[in-house]
Amino acid sequence: MWFASRLSTLELVGVYRLMCSMPKAGHPFPRNDKKDDVVKPEEIRKLEAYLKRNLNPALVVKARPRKDDSAEVYLEDEFLGVIYKDEDEGELSYNFSMAILDIDL
Repeated sequence: MWFASRLSTLELVGVYRLMCSMPKAGHPFPRNDKKDDVVKPEEIRKLEAYLKRNLNPALVVKARPRKDDSAEVYLEDEFLGVIYKDEDEGELSYNFSMAILDIDL
């Protein structure tokens, strides 16, 4: 992105969050209004325990302020990505989506 070099990492995270909250055509995990796709506090605790145990003890999973079908993942205070709940044909799974900006490489 041509404007990426002029924005700080924190500003880019804000842009990313805004883009994630907007509906997108072809988004891999489209929002639907099924009540089953709500990520409950108990699920957030289980997801956080799983990520801490398998990836990094400093990871934190938080409920999203305006969305209830997903949760945010942080490494300490830095936003990493979003976990989406997906229930299809009776099978439950969670999908972690993380964007890596080229300036962070």
